[in-house]
Amino acid sequence: MGTPARPGEADIKLEVDGIPMIVSAGTSVMRAAALAGVDIPKLCATDSLEPFGSCRLCLVEIDGRKGTPASCTTPCGPDMVVTTASPRLARLRRGVTELYLSDHPRDCLTSDTHGECELQGMAATVGLSDVRYGFEGKNHLDAHKDESNPYFTFDAAECIACSRCVRACDEVQGTFALTIAGRGFDSTVAASAGESFMASECVSCGACVQACPTTALQEKTVIELGPPQRSVLTTCAYCGVGCSFKAELRGDEVVRMVPQKDGGANEGHSCVKGRFAWGYASHRDRQLSPMVRESITDQWRTVSWDEAISHAASRLMAIQAEHGVLSIGGITSSRCTNEEVFVVQKMIRAAFGNNNVDTCARVCHSPTGYGLKQTMGTSAGTQDFASVDQADVIVVIGANPTDGHPVFASRMKQRLRKGAALVVIDPRRIDLVRSPHIEAAHHLQLHPGTNVAIVNAIGHVVVTEGLVDRAFVAQRCEADSFALWEEFIARPENSPEATEQITGVPAEQVRAAARLYATAPNAAIYYGLGVTEHSQGSTMVMGMANLAMATGNIGREGVGINPLRGQNNVQGSCDMGSFPNELPGYRPVGDDTARRVFEQLWARTLDPEPGLRIPNMFDAALAGSYRGMFIQGEDIAQSDPNVKHVKAALASLDLLIVQDLFLNETAAFAHVFLPGTSFLEKDGTFTNAERRINRVRPVMAPKSGKQEWEVACELATAMGYPMHYAHGSEIMDEIAATTPTFAGVSFAKLDEVGSLQWPCNASAPDGTPTMHVDGFVRGKGHFVETPFVATDERTSRTFPLILTTGRILSQYNVGAQTRRTANVQWHGEDVLEIHPHDAEERGIVDGAAVAIISRVGQTVLRARVADRMPQGVVYTTFHYPSSGANIVTTDYSDWATNCPEYKVTAVQVATTSQTPVSEQALQDLGVGQR
Repeated sequence: MGTPARPGEADIKLEVDGIPMIVSAGTSVMRAAALAGVDIPKLCATDSLEPFGSCRLCLVEIDGRKGTPASCTTPCGPDMVVTTASPRLARLRRGVTELYLSDHPRDCLTSDTHGECELQGMAATVGLSDVRYGFEGKNHLDAHKDESNPYFTFDAAECIACSRCVRACDEVQGTFALTIAGRGFDSTVAASAGESFMASECVSCGACVQACPTTALQEKTVIELGPPQRSVLTTCAYCGVGCSFKAELRGDEVVRMVPQKDGGANEGHSCVKGRFAWGYASHRDRQLSPMVRESITDQWRTVSWDEAISHAASRLMAIQAEHGVLSIGGITSSRCTNEEVFVVQKMIRAAFGNNNVDTCARVCHSPTGYGLKQTMGTSAGTQDFASVDQADVIVVIGANPTDGHPVFASRMKQRLRKGAALVVIDPRRIDLVRSPHIEAAHHLQLHPGTNVAIVNAIGHVVVTEGLVDRAFVAQRCEADSFALWEEFIARPENSPEATEQITGVPAEQVRAAARLYATAPNAAIYYGLGVTEHSQGSTMVMGMANLAMATGNIGREGVGINPLRGQNNVQGSCDMGSFPNELPGYRPVGDDTARRVFEQLWARTLDPEPGLRIPNMFDAALAGSYRGMFIQGEDIAQSDPNVKHVKAALASLDLLIVQDLFLNETAAFAHVFLPGTSFLEKDGTFTNAERRINRVRPVMAPKSGKQEWEVACELATAMGYPMHYAHGSEIMDEIAATTPTFAGVSFAKLDEVGSLQWPCNASAPDGTPTMHVDGFVRGKGHFVETPFVATDERTSRTFPLILTTGRILSQYNVGAQTRRTANVQWHGEDVLEIHPHDAEERGIVDGAAVAIISRVGQTVLRARVADRMPQGVVYTTFHYPSSGANIVTTDYSDWATNCPEYKVTAVQVATTSQTPVSEQALQDLGVGQR
């Protein structure tokens, strides 16, 4: 369409090449022409960017107006009469195109670019077959070619300085890493201060590559393999944003991933992971055949699928025969599809005969499910991502969107640059606190583990300064629970002055942030693992819900409580019944009515008693009562806390079955390895952080020969419980038949509309972008008292620092995927950020190897001296198994859900020469003791 759409009623009448049109105010002549089916030649214009008017190809004639204005920058006017094609315009366009080609590689007109170069297409459109000016004058044909980025090249000789890449970096990504340097003939695209792309501030999101109208910016895979020939629409398998992509292929080989313009979550944008880091799917480390071994000290033996499944089934049944029906269980994966997760939990409940099923979502967002269900009635966030466009105040708590959810972060930054105010509550100075054209109004840099104290202090200000939305509370919330909460939150111990000693945040900063949030027309809260991964994670979620309800910031666009889910299908794995106490749709296993629905369909009596959570599985394994486990796509030996304890539990099992792409840290303890499928082979759905259900379509057949849900079905069948589906769509049909929030979902419906946000049912056939519009799911909003209880993990003279953990843009979770891509060039190891004061006190210099010692273990990392963390707090990521960050994290957890407390670990940091501290020294420090 050339330029973006303009909202509003279509009331401006005009005529384009004799075609009558009615458009909304602000619509460009170019877009009006496109809507009329008239394609005006263009190079600098694209409907993903604001009009710029630099290429001078889109000239038109307008009756009563002198000259030939650019159609992209000219808004439509009442009764305007536009001519897009005339001899005069054709002559002007040929001349402009000829000038471009005179400073362009000579073979542009004759080379076979398969439509990759828009300049070549424009030459054909204007009827240009040669260049009168020749190529001998001053030009840029010998300009430097920048190949520093591992994923794309920048060939300055092919650049036409149209600024599309610069504008994409500005308007879409918001990094401002590119600019046009020089003037006139010397104008050229430059990364940062004339650096290479790799050395610059470029975050490799691909927006510039996507925007480039020539082949100046081009993917190296396209250069190597040739332009794609076909595409398949699918969904990214990284973070909880859930971006839609076109996987473009030559034959059966992926050439590139292109963000889908109509993607509900990303609207044509992407990040370095989704756009480029998909090569792990064909990495040499990938295992494609089933393997078995008797002991974990034996070598693996490759076997057929039939032998592997028969062996696993017979061993599981033998364990149950000897140790009882509750002696086995399994873990589902938030990286797998809804259909795969549903079938695995069904296998455990119907074939294993128990509820010993849990999910990796437990270790990240289980407090979200608990807290939001208690207060509002549903275990999910309240808004869609587009809602942030209407927010006047944005509060980011315990989240780092630019690294963890970068595509949503770009959208948030767009809103902030348009005037929304930002409050960041985080111990670390994340990029959003201050970055190009953005600065937080308040950064409440609290001590780790004091979230509840800070949210109570904000609530105290709201109540005591008369900022409660009394009308909303009276209409939408329980009077009794509000009265109890109001009395609790108004107590002096919850005041900013009283909590200042706990949180370390000055009282006036808290009061100012509270007033800003409570008085905004629309205020939204976005939070992440810095909220949930605490001993009071569930309490904090309820505290934020209290705050949103008290101020009326629920039930419309621009407000809400919005969890930023970590992995691609955290929401879906929870929705599908992956918890030991809940069936699909968050219904208790003890609910006779809900359980009967599944018993009738599955023809199997189900256990009404909740099963074991992951921590309970570990304890029971060490106690000898839990002997066999099936783990789907999760590396718990790296991702779970207190790794020493986890590995001891895994080593004690009689049978461990691991289904994954790679032989990961957990597979070191496995007796059966079943190969999994990458997202490029999956056929199903993911559900993102905004409850959006997206189709995941297979780009190629499963390299292992089977879909993962087929493997679970065959294992269940081999254990005596027949399970079979002809296609993944049949699994979704069963989900829809048994889970009320998915009642209207089907593959056919998703293929028709693109995506749906649950609840999707008879009353909301097109899904629900915003929750709790007319009333809460539970009826009336429920307030909960949230007393602050300090974590049992405390600093001491022996362990004086607090370690907290997080993620980085280029890597993902435990790194199993991203470490097998060129993303390692940005982040080749986990490092420890330490404040200059703490470093100097310990004689630590930047880049030195340091030992991090906690009460449960130790590891060695390289130090990065930086002031992003406050004094007394250190920070690291957990993407590399070699760093073993979770060796030192404790097994303290959330009181309601057992979500591990990754964010608060008391440690000591000391210089080392890569030699671990001696066992005797560890004993002297009390490591491993409580």
